[in-house]
Amino acid sequence: MATTLDRVIQQIQQIQRSARDHGHLTRPRWPMIVLQTPKGWTGPKKIDGVKNEGTIRSHQVPLSHPATHPEHLQPLEDWLQSYRPQELFDEAGRFKAELAELAPRGNRRMGANPHANGGALLRDLKTPDFRDFAVEVPEPGIQGIGDTHVLGRFIRDVTQMNDEQRNFRLFGPDETASNGLEAVFDVTSRQWDARTSPDDQFLAPAGRVVEMLSEHQCEGWLEGYLLTGRHGLFNCYEAFIHIIDSMFNQHAKWLKVTAKLPWRHKIASLNYLLASHVWRQDHNGFSHQDPGFIDHVVNKKAEIVRVYLPPDANCLLAVMDHCLRRRHYVNVVVAGKHPASQWLTMDAAGEHCRNGIGVWQWASNDQRSHPDVVMACCGDVPTLETLAAVSIMRTHLPEL
Repeated sequence: MATTLDRVIQQIQQIQRSARDHGHLTRPRWPMIVLQTPKGWTGPKKIDGVKNEGTIRSHQVPLSHPATHPEHLQPLEDWLQSYRPQELFDEAGRFKAELAELAPRGNRRMGANPHANGGALLRDLKTPDFRDFAVEVPEPGIQGIGDTHVLGRFIRDVTQMNDEQRNFRLFGPDETASNGLEAVFDVTSRQWDARTSPDDQFLAPAGRVVEMLSEHQCEGWLEGYLLTGRHGLFNCYEAFIHIIDSMFNQHAKWLKVTAKLPWRHKIASLNYLLASHVWRQDHNGFSHQDPGFIDHVVNKKAEIVRVYLPPDANCLLAVMDHCLRRRHYVNVVVAGKHPASQWLTMDAAGEHCRNGIGVWQWASNDQRSHPDVVMACCGDVPTLETLAAVSIMRTHLPEL
């Protein structure tokens, strides 16, 4: 095994030297070690005359009730004795000191390895002033180009500003352009080292966009990227982000536990942008409508998760700038990509997002007195529908 590992490491180093020193960027054949062992290896070979090792039966606890099955006591003893405990423990049952001394210390321990403590390697993300990308809103209700199309220009500049330190990537299941973030392709490509055809677009051996039509693959890539001290954003259709529910669960649990470990440095937040949301699936319809990921996320502790539902592009810019700066959170941002109404100037949007909630006086008629009816909403389409309802009530129920 040791010899095989040495040979594999040498092959990897040769591939890296070939690419970095000589510019050979064709797709390499990376070495892979396949270790085949019998299932239940080192356990009881047979139990009650039935084969155990190498069968599905070894997946369970093979000898679970020896107290009520005395005939299992001897096989249990034989199994435990096969590990030769007398070589590991002294007569008092203590682990032998000379063996304990073999354990790594300090940063040599697996859990404390600096390469696996991403927060210790984390460098602040360089970001432009999000206000520079603001939509002009001379009056509430003007039509916009689509909130994520505005955000795309901001993400483009984030990508470009961090190109030298190479610590920001955009992940998604083949939906970067579909979700309105096509501006990033002004400054980078999709990373791709497989075969290409002449009509392919934005593919290169090096790029900051990582796409694959597999949500769980993208999630795994991004989690690994964050855990090794970098920053990222995962964009996806809202209906299909459910595919990674359990992966989100495990990452959130990891964040919760490690937040209480003083030696574990905080990492960049896991950021989701759900841009093809439930409200606007004009051509896809029922199959693409499922807002349930939010339900799943808010089951977690508020110390770990945040959900943002910006009502327009300027709010989306403020929210995303905030999320990219945060540490040790899971941030879920839901925003539309289709042309939509714009409500707040950038100054008003910044104040609205800082407060987290606000009263829009320009849409109200209570003159700050006790109102008869309060209309509450969050998100882009719910805000539009709520303001439409206000207009209807003003027409037909003016006494309110």
